[in-house]
Amino acid sequence: MKIGAMINGFRRPTFAENLEVAATLGIDGVQFYVSDDLPDDVVKDHLSRIKDKGMVFSALCGDIGGYDDPDANKEKVERFKRILDLSKKLECSIVTTHIGKIPEDTTCVKYNTMYEACKSIADYAASIDATFAIETGPEKAVFLKEFLDRLDSKGIGVNLDPANLVMCSHDDAAFAANVLSKYIVHTHAKDGIATGHNSYLEVPLGQGGVHFDTYIPALHYAGFDGFLTIERECGATPEKDIGMAVDFLRAITERYGYYHK
Repeated sequence: MKIGAMINGFRRPTFAENLEVAATLGIDGVQFYVSDDLPDDVVKDHLSRIKDKGMVFSALCGDIGGYDDPDANKEKVERFKRILDLSKKLECSIVTTHIGKIPEDTTCVKYNTMYEACKSIADYAASIDATFAIETGPEKAVFLKEFLDRLDSKGIGVNLDPANLVMCSHDDAAFAANVLSKYIVHTHAKDGIATGHNSYLEVPLGQGGVHFDTYIPALHYAGFDGFLTIERECGATPEKDIGMAVDFLRAITERYGYYHK
């Protein structure tokens, strides 16, 4: 497994400045947010800078909102396809995103609206050898797998966020790794606790409800050997917190023999 970080988490004003901080941690790659395609000169600059640091893009994050509004979906679907094209230019071919909460009623209009949008994006991803990676969180792993199975596309995948499962759907991360094994293409390394039925708190790695000593081996046994990408969305000292997370992940993956450059 490799260790990465969401580059925006360092909260510096530019990509270059964020990358400089990331490079000091000795990580293997970064993920960053995009909302559409980027100009060719920016793509060339970003790719050159990251290669100079000996890193790669683990994935892009294309969070542009859910897909439950049929009037908005046409524009969103086309925009996401452009982000998938961008992922190919940046040599990562994975775009992670939240799609909104999938309704439990598989016959309702909202479910079908989300299905049609996701099917269009997934099939396009397959056509360019990229992956549309849905992030875990709002629903339990078993139900998400049913949705993915129904999409039946080589372009669909999962960005497994263990903290989202703990905080939002009260699911077990190790169990989810097993259930979703064939779909996992990228992960977020994050931790948190549920503080109520609809409330939660993100905390530094190892201080929340994600049991990394069972979760990391579960990823390994699921066949995953990709990025553990640190996502720190809150806290007053992001660089310190992300640095601590790097040390935490390196220690646990080296202990089990899973870490490699």
